[in-house]
Amino acid sequence: MDASTTRRIKEGMAFEAARTEPPSGFPKLPDIPAARYVDPQFLELEKHGLWKRSWLYAGHVSQVAERGSWFLTRNTGTPILVVRNLQGELRAFYNTCRHRGGPLVTEDAGQGRGFVCGYHGWSYTLDGQLKSVRDKRDFVDLDFACRSLLPVRCETLGGWIFINEDPEASALLESLGPLESELRQFELDNLMLVHSRGYDVPCNVKLLLDVFLEVYHLKSIHQNTADRFLDHRGMTVTLWPNGHSRMVTPNRRPDWIDPGARGMPEIASVTEMPRANNVSYNIFPNIVMPPTATGIPMLVFWPRTANSMRIECHWFGPKLPAEDLSALWEVRIRNFERILFEDLEFAAKLQESVEGPGFMGIPLNYQERRIYHWHEEADRRIGIERVPAPMRVEQVLGDWVDKS
Repeated sequence: MDASTTRRIKEGMAFEAARTEPPSGFPKLPDIPAARYVDPQFLELEKHGLWKRSWLYAGHVSQVAERGSWFLTRNTGTPILVVRNLQGELRAFYNTCRHRGGPLVTEDAGQGRGFVCGYHGWSYTLDGQLKSVRDKRDFVDLDFACRSLLPVRCETLGGWIFINEDPEASALLESLGPLESELRQFELDNLMLVHSRGYDVPCNVKLLLDVFLEVYHLKSIHQNTADRFLDHRGMTVTLWPNGHSRMVTPNRRPDWIDPGARGMPEIASVTEMPRANNVSYNIFPNIVMPPTATGIPMLVFWPRTANSMRIECHWFGPKLPAEDLSALWEVRIRNFERILFEDLEFAAKLQESVEGPGFMGIPLNYQERRIYHWHEEADRRIGIERVPAPMRVEQVLGDWVDKS
């Protein structure tokens, strides 16, 4: 984060803390239709128009460190293989044999020199090419070249592996825009995967994701935790193209330090702003992360049904020194989960409430504009004309998106 960005954020926090109303010219945000949270029809629109057309986190390069190693991800709703081929390149394929659709692998991870379908024995190279078929003599003019595994786009941001089922999507780094350059300070190539854990939550994925796009709720949900050290009234937001955004919330005391981070190794290149404040990024559509100098918790939100989801929390940190820091990580993760569980507990109650007739829509305020920004991009990704008018959000925040 360069000096000019740091200066703008500081000026923004001072403005936010002192203002008595939204800034001049900020538009009234139309209500977000309730159907976007409860209607299975909208869930289907999202499934095919949003989730199948976005860059989604698949895993960490350490999961495929060796040539021939692979892992299987099912979070997109479709089983996808991520593999490191014999040349050391990362590739991704649908876990579907081109004969009669059998799964190539059934385990979560493994290593080998190729894949053999357990249904009829068709075999493939690590590059997805059909290598052999059983009883080849019984096939008439079978063209091996046309029967390769179907590929899935696979690119990396540092050590993070992303996949995209849209062959026409722009490249990952291009789609991230200014966010990519700002994340360089965290040396993503040099971070290790410390810990991963997932939680099934009985609510619509957007209900919980919305919580992490604002701090308006701190005084209600986190009275005895986050609200004690974060000043939500000084929070400042940057909206970026393609649905991405940044939120910076100042600490109540400039000298406050996360107790769970004491004694942990630091990323030396991290700049002033993430060291002295809570900086939180949304990588559209489903990643929220508040990186610090001692590590990054990455929250990844996955839809399951109209009223159920899964949230995964992956922790990344500097490569450990000789001494064992697992005890320190346990404390830090436990402190973080204490706050996280407050949100998860309320989400289930929130789902029950929004399924009733009293939920008519969502009137958002200026503090909550990241949520509206997310919904605008969701409609653009789906195709605005494909979203039924009663479910559609009006595009009003264009002038408030930082395109520099």
